[in-house]
Amino acid sequence: MKVIVCKDYDEMSAKAFEVMAEVVKNNPKAILGLATGSTPIGLYKKMIEDHEKNGTSYKDIKTVNLDEYAGLDYSSDQSYVYFMRHNLFDHVDIDLKNTNIENGKAADRQAECKRYNELLEKMQQDIQVLGIGSNGHIAFNEPGTPFGSVTHIVDLAESTIKDNSRMFASIDEVPRQAFTMGLKNIMNAKKILILANGKNKAKAVYGLVKGEVTENVPASVLQLHPDCTLVVDEAAAELIK
Repeated sequence: MKVIVCKDYDEMSAKAFEVMAEVVKNNPKAILGLATGSTPIGLYKKMIEDHEKNGTSYKDIKTVNLDEYAGLDYSSDQSYVYFMRHNLFDHVDIDLKNTNIENGKAADRQAECKRYNELLEKMQQDIQVLGIGSNGHIAFNEPGTPFGSVTHIVDLAESTIKDNSRMFASIDEVPRQAFTMGLKNIMNAKKILILANGKNKAKAVYGLVKGEVTENVPASVLQLHPDCTLVVDEAAAELIK
């Protein structure tokens, strides 16, 4: 695993963009695995800025997203469809038909998981962007998730609900379940780019980089990936220095 320690969030976002830009430049038809949450917003801003200033095109790019809240659809401003459009897709020249995310309002949730897994079998990510939860989760794969897992419905851990409540008016509004890519889906990506910032992520980052490879820390499986880059700020890196 390659580890890049940055001074702060802005530098982390800039370094992450360098990794992403190389993929897009080398393959204008790349499949990008994307993440939501506050961590990658700076990266997405850099991608938008580059598109506007340098004309980098996403018209032939395809995307697959990690996860979506169960029960929410694109009409909700807390859905991840809305998040991706607001923070990236509406500001570059990507064809929305080339963007993919689980259907949070699917009536048959198991059928939706099956559909998404079949999609991912045909669309191997050239790069997969990840954040990391304070409990070491990646996507919504909570501690104890099998390394061989594929897209599934998950009951969110209390720590994850608390972490995500800052995006809602109150913690009571945070959905308790979500669709998520499994760890096997994530590990199938050709390249992994994982981002972490803030002191509250330091313990999880230690588990990711130096801890035992264990399902109790889902992110630790990335130690086994052949091309994984961690971009982290000083606060989140304090236990691995």
